[in-house]
Amino acid sequence: MTSDDRTSVAVVGSTGSIGTQTLDVIAADPDRYRIDSLAAGRSLDQLIEQANAVRPELVAVGDPSLEPALRDAVPAGTEVASGEEGLAECARRADITVNGVVGFAGLPVTLAALESGKRLALANKESLISAGPVVQAARRTPGAELVPVDSEHAAIHQCLRANDVDRRVSRIQVTASGGPFRGRSRDELASVTIEEALAHPTWAMGPKITIDSSTLMNKGLEVIEANELFGAPAGDLGYGLTLDDIEVVVHPQSIVHSMVTYSDGSTIAQLSMPTMMLPIGYALAYPDRFPVAYGTIDWATVGRLDFEAPDLEAFPCLALAYQAAEMGGTAPAWLSAANEVAVEAFLKGGLAWADISGINSETLEKHDGGTGLTLQGVLEGDQQARHHATELLRRAGS
Repeated sequence: MTSDDRTSVAVVGSTGSIGTQTLDVIAADPDRYRIDSLAAGRSLDQLIEQANAVRPELVAVGDPSLEPALRDAVPAGTEVASGEEGLAECARRADITVNGVVGFAGLPVTLAALESGKRLALANKESLISAGPVVQAARRTPGAELVPVDSEHAAIHQCLRANDVDRRVSRIQVTASGGPFRGRSRDELASVTIEEALAHPTWAMGPKITIDSSTLMNKGLEVIEANELFGAPAGDLGYGLTLDDIEVVVHPQSIVHSMVTYSDGSTIAQLSMPTMMLPIGYALAYPDRFPVAYGTIDWATVGRLDFEAPDLEAFPCLALAYQAAEMGGTAPAWLSAANEVAVEAFLKGGLAWADISGINSETLEKHDGGTGLTLQGVLEGDQQARHHATELLRRAGS
């Protein structure tokens, strides 16, 4: 391939865990991919360093107040943008957008990529969870393609692809490591510290997703995401599954990343050592395979693979996610928004770990029945949920 023939990639959230690993993956195959644009929220120094290293055509920063400083520091000839629109513009330009933005803030990037008829490599699960109907409409844009980057959903994508001759899917098993508190009772979790919650046993991730893993909210959000990606309705976007057909299985070794069971009882699983670089490379190269191996298993030393049911009493956030998905409409958006507020409060020392689920539950109880069929409705639902969650924290003295 010549330089002009290379696939252009926008890395939005480039300074986070997914973004930095994406840059490493692309650097491993420079003849095939080039960085068209980089974007980050507020990590200005790191964004400037990345821009000078890979010299993209466009660099954007989410905080508009940082644009002048960014403009002064990027290579000559590099375009600079800022704000929500600046991040979205990155997604409109490139052949592939890797959305590694954390939280609901990733929604404009998701919509911009899909509505432009481009491939979206989605690591930002919250945008699909919160705005499912809106994102589904965008997925039907001619040329649009969504390839998940979450390790579990990338695994499901590969398992479904392995049996693409028909759609006789009967069940999806989403695996969970169990986080740092697997095996502890509800009472034993009453005094969890921030440091303990951030000490994930198998994955190196950003703080928000690491806390979500410790509460199993991350797994609950992944159930909602799996339902949006692979569930009902059957047809061009789904397999006709219900929420009852999507189950969570705790697998502490994090080697089996998810499984799909078919109508004849056969189960196909995707296995690798835990690394996000494999699903990133998969999303970039699909339907091809990335030429560099990540997460290769040494079968002689892998040892045992364990599986168990999740403890819903100790980790009630998982059940809340199923509840929100059953409610439908903007209920998942409410749950996701409340959780962002609660996790932020916990990380700042203003909320006990065990009370994260309580904030989420009480906020979900106030859901107003919004349908979420329009972007405006989703945005309003998100803001209402944040208001309710913040008010609950205020009343609790957080």
